[in-house]
Amino acid sequence: MRHPATRPRARVPVVGLSVLALTLLLPSVAAEGSSRDRYEWAALGDSYTAGLFVGDPRPPLGSAARDGCDRTTGSYPDLVGRALAARPPDRPVHLTDVSCDNAAIGHITRERQQPTSQVQPPDGDPAGWPVVDPQLRRARLGDRTDIVTVGIGAIALPFGECLDLTLAHISCAAYYTNPPEGVEDLDAKLARIRDEYARMLGAIHRAAPHARVITVGYPAILPERGSACGGGPTQLGPITPADIDWLREDALKAMNTIIRTETAKRGDRYVDRYTSSVGHDVCAPEDTQWIEGICGDAEPFWPATVPGGLPFDCTAIGKRATLLHPNAREHANAAPLVERAVRDALLERVVVM
Repeated sequence: MRHPATRPRARVPVVGLSVLALTLLLPSVAAEGSSRDRYEWAALGDSYTAGLFVGDPRPPLGSAARDGCDRTTGSYPDLVGRALAARPPDRPVHLTDVSCDNAAIGHITRERQQPTSQVQPPDGDPAGWPVVDPQLRRARLGDRTDIVTVGIGAIALPFGECLDLTLAHISCAAYYTNPPEGVEDLDAKLARIRDEYARMLGAIHRAAPHARVITVGYPAILPERGSACGGGPTQLGPITPADIDWLREDALKAMNTIIRTETAKRGDRYVDRYTSSVGHDVCAPEDTQWIEGICGDAEPFWPATVPGGLPFDCTAIGKRATLLHPNAREHANAAPLVERAVRDALLERVVVM
């Protein structure tokens, strides 16, 4: 800031001149940050971020803004957003949540996505939703973005494929260890996921160069022993204990390791959603279960039919087609973990600025 000309005054101490010079030479980032009235937080991710059936649809049913991505008010971003509003840091935090069911890593940065929600689709056709832009673009990441959270990757793991294989009496572990020609084995799949995840983090940092990036891992979907599953549609159906153990160790835990490792390489924060959810997997007793099975408890708006022609009738047992997703208890468990990471990252920005 320029000051009006004044008559000569007594000599200013050298320390005062140094402070004045430093103030004038500080980059505009600090001034810009201090003049803004809120922080900008973008939440990116897949169905494990969006919340699906655990709260009221967001945007609400009947709204022209609905996009087929199935976000809800029970998701951890929504819960964290409300907690930050009730007890804001040094200024309010504005959340832009563009997470979307069935999103893959490519849908974060470069690929447009075709939503397929069965919840009141246009003209009754789940394929009738408009194609949406990559989440990075939808969230309008830029110089003024302060926080980015991202939870993505699990759709590339062969959970659904294992169910199909089991129904065909084929071992999932054996199939993906020595697959037929043209099919990736699990090691190749994980190597591709690692490369895609690293490129995604790079793209997020380029799009939001001043943001703190927080990655969110996946919860304990599967029990620590496959034999703990009794089968049936409220758990994992016919998937064998051996394949459950393989999915847990070689696929799910490997996915979280990739996320944590690539996050550390960038100097970003990783939220461990797994450790606190052990014992609350899809095969846990119903009152301690944080992951719903193929069929599970869900809000009434959620469909009861299992897509893809799978032979499960959730209606017959008074359930909905929850397809191995977190319920409200798991999102409530994840929320304080993510909130703590967001608050720490914002505090770090204040200190740096």
